[in-house]
Amino acid sequence: MDKQKAFLLLSFLLVIGVFAEKKVPPAHQSFIKWDINKDNKLTISELPKFAKRNFKRVDQNKDGSISLAEHITFLSSTNGKVENKDLQIIHNIAYAENENPRQTLDLILPNKPDHKKRLPLVIWIHGGGWKNGDKKTGHSPHRIPALVKTHRYAGATISYRLSGEAIWPAQIHDCKAAIRWLRANAVKFGYDPSRIALWGSSAGGHLVSMLGTTGNNKELEGTVGNHLDQTSRVQAVVNYYGPSALLQMSDHPSKINHNAPDSPESQLMGFPIQESKSKTKQASPLHHVSAEDTPFIHFHGTDDPLVPFHQSKVFHQALKENGVPSTLITLQSGGHSMPGTFTQSLVIPFLDSILYKKGTPPTDQTEELK
Repeated sequence: MDKQKAFLLLSFLLVIGVFAEKKVPPAHQSFIKWDINKDNKLTISELPKFAKRNFKRVDQNKDGSISLAEHITFLSSTNGKVENKDLQIIHNIAYAENENPRQTLDLILPNKPDHKKRLPLVIWIHGGGWKNGDKKTGHSPHRIPALVKTHRYAGATISYRLSGEAIWPAQIHDCKAAIRWLRANAVKFGYDPSRIALWGSSAGGHLVSMLGTTGNNKELEGTVGNHLDQTSRVQAVVNYYGPSALLQMSDHPSKINHNAPDSPESQLMGFPIQESKSKTKQASPLHHVSAEDTPFIHFHGTDDPLVPFHQSKVFHQALKENGVPSTLITLQSGGHSMPGTFTQSLVIPFLDSILYKKGTPPTDQTEELK
């Protein structure tokens, strides 16, 4: 046995010894668990489904296997920027039960959960014009982590198929599948399946608005995933400047010609949106409003250059006319973003009022841009 092999064997035995004493880090534990033939390296056939897609990225020296050092380096580089000692983050859960990285979600949970309490769950859905973006945006400190750090909420962020991969209604099908997966696994992860809220911005605001108005719409439920017995209905929606009436977007000032064949909306639908108005209406939350919809709070800047302010205004009005609790927060002179301070001052009070029945919910108001 040469010196290199002897060193690897010794290292492996030391890792096993530490693991036996339950002092080994989680990264080492997963390596040992996956190393089926105990040769101190991982081949792609030994990896679980969710990890196989990362094989080439982890195998830095391109020798066809993953060493313990490569395994730890990869986990450190992917998790180090978002992990927090107050949070437990579980990455890249395949809610569609396949290997598509777009059909995954992250769970963000309290690091020391109280298992006697079932916390409400808040799900972040990202923006990006339905053609860009990633669930990682929900990890920003003033988004889901801010909620979980109150110890009153559990959180999740989800990705979905983008318009370059699949056109509408694939996006809503994915989001509903993610909700069904989260509801089916609530007991396992310690949150309350009867108290689920959504929060999304821009294209994500559109999707959460669609989800809040189509809880009982079988046509848009889809067949993605293995939990079709679960409902995708939610209990509250936080809409950050999401489109609600796609056919009306170009009727108001915007930097985008939303009716153009290459607009984000037309790319989502797979055709210029005015060419098939009935199909475009089916992808517009405004045209699904009913008295059965969940409570909403909307946030929108009056000078939003991408999604006209009118989109939230008309949607809010329709919900109110149907007797649905709806609040509109107007940011005077605001653009296509919201201040991070709104999470503490407005988002959390809204969620507390709906999901905990505590406190005073925000009312319609205009905030000044600072």
